[in-house]
Amino acid sequence: MPMTQSLLSSAGIAPAPTRRWWTLTTVALAQLMVVLDSTVVNIALPAAQADLGFSDGDRQWVVTAYSLAFGSLLLLGGRLSDLMGRKRTFIIGLVGFAAASALGGAADSFGLLIAARALQGAFGALLAPTALAVLTTTFTIPKERARAFGIFGAIAGAGGAVGLLLGGFLTEQFDWRWNLYINVVIAVIAVVGAIAFVHQAQRTGPRPKLDIPGTVLVSGALFGLVYGLSIAETDGWDSPVTWIMLAGFVVLMTAFVLWQRRAAHPLLPLAIVLDRNRGAAYVTVLIAGAGMFGIFLFVTYYLQASLGYSPMQTGFSFLPMIGMLVLAAQLSTNLLVPRFGPKVMVPFGMTLAAVGMVLLTRLDLGSDYVPDILVPLMVLGFGMGSTMPAAMQTATLGVDREFAGVASAMVNTSQQVGGSIGVALLNTLAATAAADYVSSNLPATAEVAAQAAIQSYATAYWWGAGFFAFGAVLAAFLFRRRGHGLSLATPTVGTEPVLAH
Repeated sequence: MPMTQSLLSSAGIAPAPTRRWWTLTTVALAQLMVVLDSTVVNIALPAAQADLGFSDGDRQWVVTAYSLAFGSLLLLGGRLSDLMGRKRTFIIGLVGFAAASALGGAADSFGLLIAARALQGAFGALLAPTALAVLTTTFTIPKERARAFGIFGAIAGAGGAVGLLLGGFLTEQFDWRWNLYINVVIAVIAVVGAIAFVHQAQRTGPRPKLDIPGTVLVSGALFGLVYGLSIAETDGWDSPVTWIMLAGFVVLMTAFVLWQRRAAHPLLPLAIVLDRNRGAAYVTVLIAGAGMFGIFLFVTYYLQASLGYSPMQTGFSFLPMIGMLVLAAQLSTNLLVPRFGPKVMVPFGMTLAAVGMVLLTRLDLGSDYVPDILVPLMVLGFGMGSTMPAAMQTATLGVDREFAGVASAMVNTSQQVGGSIGVALLNTLAATAAADYVSSNLPATAEVAAQAAIQSYATAYWWGAGFFAFGAVLAAFLFRRRGHGLSLATPTVGTEPVLAH
């Protein structure tokens, strides 16, 4: 440890202060707020709809408005944190997210609620990559860095389940509006923590410029992708709007890549994503996002619609999964990743997650929680806890500190895009499976409809298992073997620790 401190000091990097664990607590609160907000509002939707009187067709926009703004602005948010300073950007993101949440909680019309959700997404896009960048630049000692990323990865993986639990509690015990007001409470605590504990690094050298053309191109591309997938989820894959938006994504993303190759101040230097290990990590987070969103979506449907669980019971049903995720995250980051590296741990975690999904396909209308639901969820939790911290830590290793924000934004973008792809694809496949079952078992009685729902969930689980299995194989091939250069635990002078090469 003294040698590491000496190396860092000689490179002009201050040793990590004693308050760095309070910094982690602050960053973790912000990350939890952003991640849980993608699911916490879902449980409140029926109550909000009854209160504000909007239609079933409009209901999806409460979720879509957030994901559109969040997904399309993430890379801009990450780059702004590099340019404006992470502490300042972090506090602005927290205050803005809290204000947008308060506006949504007080909304007396559907339009105001949608505007507030879009603002939440925009400030979330500023906050999420900045939180990860603060963590990346605060924890430079390898052993502590691994422990910090273990905690952060566990929160990123478990946030959705925590959102279900919190959303059920707030909706049942208080009011749907508290699903938004709760963010104000969390943000106030996090702002106090940021002012007290987050270090404001001093800029050296000339101030870099923002890549305006690159920002417009990539934001438009990501908007087209997320919006196209959202339309596919609601209107089906035969909707012309879906394919127009996805075609726009391809065109704009191609233009973005070509521009980044010649831009004087690129928004996202291509070397960040073309590094083999970092690229593998981003793909891993994307596939994990697709699978995890499917788990929360369809298991929630199954527990509430098929088994008659209340929102609170549904949230509590996910607690063992969260426990296993946190346990696996700590074991993998402190013991297993330093020993085996991501090339072993990520495929191991993905394989476990695939097994958990296959176990879920056995669920039916007569399944019991302990033998039939608890075991698959615990297996999935351990798999995700073995995968996410290793992937997230690898995704930001070796990046020049000047681009830590935009590299962190790529992690969030991968997770958001993965979730959008997963929900759109799995929803379509599940709906098709349900329709096929009903048409093959006419007349469509209530019993047939219930069984069709079970069939649709099983179809989604099988495809989710396929996602994870594909991710396991891809990770095994893409991640570099240990011993080819520096290991995950090796610090380098002047930058963040470098990946194995």
